[in-house]
Amino acid sequence: MIILKSIASAFLMYSRIPMPRVEWKEENRRYALCFFPLIGAVIGGLLLMWHRLCVPLRVGDILQGAVAVLISVLVTGGIHIDGFCDTTDAISSYADRQKRLEIMKDPHIGSFAVIALCSVMLMQFALFCEIGDYFVPAVGFVLSRALSGLAAVTFRSAKSEGALQSFVKPAHQAVTVTVLSVTILLCAFAVIFLSGAPDSGVMVCAAAALCLLLYRFFSYRSFGGITGDTEGWFLIVTETSMLGAVCIAERLEVLMAL
Repeated sequence: MIILKSIASAFLMYSRIPMPRVEWKEENRRYALCFFPLIGAVIGGLLLMWHRLCVPLRVGDILQGAVAVLISVLVTGGIHIDGFCDTTDAISSYADRQKRLEIMKDPHIGSFAVIALCSVMLMQFALFCEIGDYFVPAVGFVLSRALSGLAAVTFRSAKSEGALQSFVKPAHQAVTVTVLSVTILLCAFAVIFLSGAPDSGVMVCAAAALCLLLYRFFSYRSFGGITGDTEGWFLIVTETSMLGAVCIAERLEVLMAL
């Protein structure tokens, strides 16, 4: 029962998928971060279904790419985009660390966040239009959330309170780290050995690992640790980087075939 409540807690917080309401207490969130990648699995599954439908329906690249970008937004309700925007506003202020943390609490969006969001959404749209197969990006949504959950329980936190801490503090750390680590390994195996595009898989794993290392450096230097908002920033940046890695790998294969 605790497992089911943990799954429901994860989906209720990080998605807009209807779930039975569970009591907001620490016991029900003990394993919630373990199931955070399941939301990525839902996004990836819908992405693959959409891609499979586009061929018989003769959907053009523009509409296909636009819907691909919107799938993640619709499933999550944009919660990670909100964190991306808050983090961008804080970094763009060039203020001291404490002021940056205060800026992230501001519900208003600044001009720099709008510019960054439009840029990253446009880049994701363009990359979805360019890539030939969606399997690796679909698994990437699971991988990014597994890495995000692992960072949440292993990286230093910039704040003692907040939405992220409401999941981190009650988490069973040993179980959470083990489950997420296994998930990461399974994702790596899937994109390298099951995708039929090992070069894309290797580049995606490398991009994700690099994003995680840069995320730790960036969050520690800028905020003294991670927050719920920086976790959203990490997801958006990582997922965009993995799409870029797939696109680069596919273009390299074309060049090598010439």
